[in-house]
Amino acid sequence: MAIKVLVVDDSLFMRTLISDMLNSDPDIKVIDTAKDGIEAIKKIPRIRPDCITLDLAMPGRDGLTTLKHIIKECPTPVVILSAYSKKDADITMKCLKTGAVGFVLKPSGELSLDIKYVKGQLLEEVKAASRVKMRKVKSFIAKKPRKRRRKQIGINKIVAIGASTGGPQTIELVLSSLPIDFSVPVIVIQHMPTISFTQSLAEHLNHNCDLKVKVIENNDTFQSASVYLIPSGFRMKLTPLDTQDVISSLSREEPNMLTPSIDLAMTTLAPIYKENTVGIILSGMGEDGVEGMKAIKESGGKTIVQDESSMIFGMPKAVIEAGYADEVLPAPEIGKAMVDLIADN
Repeated sequence: MAIKVLVVDDSLFMRTLISDMLNSDPDIKVIDTAKDGIEAIKKIPRIRPDCITLDLAMPGRDGLTTLKHIIKECPTPVVILSAYSKKDADITMKCLKTGAVGFVLKPSGELSLDIKYVKGQLLEEVKAASRVKMRKVKSFIAKKPRKRRRKQIGINKIVAIGASTGGPQTIELVLSSLPIDFSVPVIVIQHMPTISFTQSLAEHLNHNCDLKVKVIENNDTFQSASVYLIPSGFRMKLTPLDTQDVISSLSREEPNMLTPSIDLAMTTLAPIYKENTVGIILSGMGEDGVEGMKAIKESGGKTIVQDESSMIFGMPKAVIEAGYADEVLPAPEIGKAMVDLIADN
């Protein structure tokens, strides 16, 4: 049976383009459209879509306000359509925290004549979102992890977390469960379309977690109780120093829906930190991270993957099936497992 989609956008032209793209896939059927949030809210209980594409910038009731109502009154998987600006990136992060499953960028802003260039991503996001159980989404909104007792742990160790669709919500849940003196640096590799979205995620996490969160820059040395996000469109290289620290350098790569690369980052970290590496794979589509977790295992490190509580159980499942998962845990238990593994390692 085809996935039933409601398309919400204030532009008739954009509603038509988006509907045509979605209807071109035999597994998807646009059953209705809405010109604003008010019309969408009226239609959802009647037409019961499997997924909703929701524009952010609409007159009257905007995308975020509409999303809050949908999640509360008629829970349905939502894919946000956002522009590229820093302001839109910030609002998109709020939407993910509120309950949106994923997002797609309009290539040229609100009226994107070239939206056809993101057709493949839009189709994938809608298909993935339609399979998400809303009880999983609501559990990430409601759950505030209990703070764990603090432990002093070694400093010459590292944690690498990889995630894609459904990742920002899960990363916040995991990081906010860590003690403020978690004396190991954490590297986050979250697929993002542009560096502005990586920066918005870092700001959001910095506001909601006890640990210091920042986007990696050239010549950074990793500090304890700190979280470092690799920016979209870049790959990270590390150079060991005599002090047993490492210094980072970034090189540009073509931005796409799978950058920064989890495999590249983990295979860079593993030979340097060896048995002192903990690799974690959270929610996401595809198989990015399998080779990275393999490298960590082969270097003597430990690995954790999120269980089927993942919004999108693609990347975690791929690691499990490849045989590179030491532990398979729900998101609220991953923080404690990180502390225990680092302390015992």
